[in-house]
Amino acid sequence: MLANYLIGLREGLEAALVVSILIAYLVKVGRRDRLPVVGIGVAAALAVSVAFGAVLTYTATTLLSTFTSQEIFGGTMSAVAVCFVTWMIFWMRRTARGMRAELDGRLSAALELGGLAVAVTAFFAVAREGLETALFFWSAVQAAGSTTAPVSGFVLGLGTALLLAWLLYRRSVRLNLATFFTWTGAGLIVIAAGVLGYAVHDLQEGGVIGGLNTLAFDVSNQIPPGSWYGTLLKGILNFSPQTTLVQAVAWLTYLVTVMTLFLLAGKPAPAKAAAVHADSGVSVG
Repeated sequence: MLANYLIGLREGLEAALVVSILIAYLVKVGRRDRLPVVGIGVAAALAVSVAFGAVLTYTATTLLSTFTSQEIFGGTMSAVAVCFVTWMIFWMRRTARGMRAELDGRLSAALELGGLAVAVTAFFAVAREGLETALFFWSAVQAAGSTTAPVSGFVLGLGTALLLAWLLYRRSVRLNLATFFTWTGAGLIVIAAGVLGYAVHDLQEGGVIGGLNTLAFDVSNQIPPGSWYGTLLKGILNFSPQTTLVQAVAWLTYLVTVMTLFLLAGKPAPAKAAAVHADSGVSVG
C-alpha cells in the first residue's frame, strides 16, 4: 500500500498541477468560457489512461493463455514501465521550473486556434502523465501479487494529490515543490528498482533471460514471505527472500546508478552557485 500510495501521490500531483496551471491561465486571461473544453480534454485523457490499464490487464489474463507468454509479457511491460518512470523523474527534475511558462505558451496558441485546439492541448498535457502512471501502477500491482492493498494505496495517493493541488491552487497551503519532487523522485527510484527486479525474474521464468536457478541468496527461513516484515519488504522494495543473481545485479546496478545521477542532477553547477552568491552579496572564498 505504501509504495503505491507514493506512486499515486507523485504521479497524481504532477497531473493535477498541469490541470491547475491550465485553469489558472484561462482565469488570468479572462477565458473562463474555455474551462469546460479543458475539462473535456482532461476527461478524455483519463479515459484513455484507464482503458490502457484495462487493455494491459485483459492481455495478461485473457489473451495470453500460457504461463510462459504471460511471464514474458509481464516482464517486458514492467521493464518498459521502469524506463518510462525513470525518464519522467529526470524530465520533471529538469523542466519543473519552466513547466508553467511552457504550458501557458501552448494554451495561448491553442486559444487562437479554437476550442478543439484547447481540448487537444489539455488532452496531451494530461495523457502523458496518465499513460505512464497506468503502466507503472499496473506493473507495481503485478509485482505485489493478489492483494487489494496496491489499489487502496494508489487511490489514497490520488486523493491526497488532488487535495494538495486544490489547496495549492487556492493558496491555502505552501509546498516546496522542488523538495517534494526530489524526495518522491528518490522514493520512486527505489520502487522502480524493485519493479525492475520483478521484471527480470518474470523474463527468467519466461526463458528470455537465463540464471533462474542461480540464487544470489536464499533467506526464506530468516524472512518468511508470509511474515509481516516479509510482506513489508515485498510491498515497498519488492524484496524476494529467494533472489536470483541476475535479479540482484539488475536491482543494485539500477538503484546505485540512477540514484547517483538523480542526486547529482539536483546540485547546481559551481559557476551557477558562485553567481547566486555574488548576486546576494555573499563573498565566495
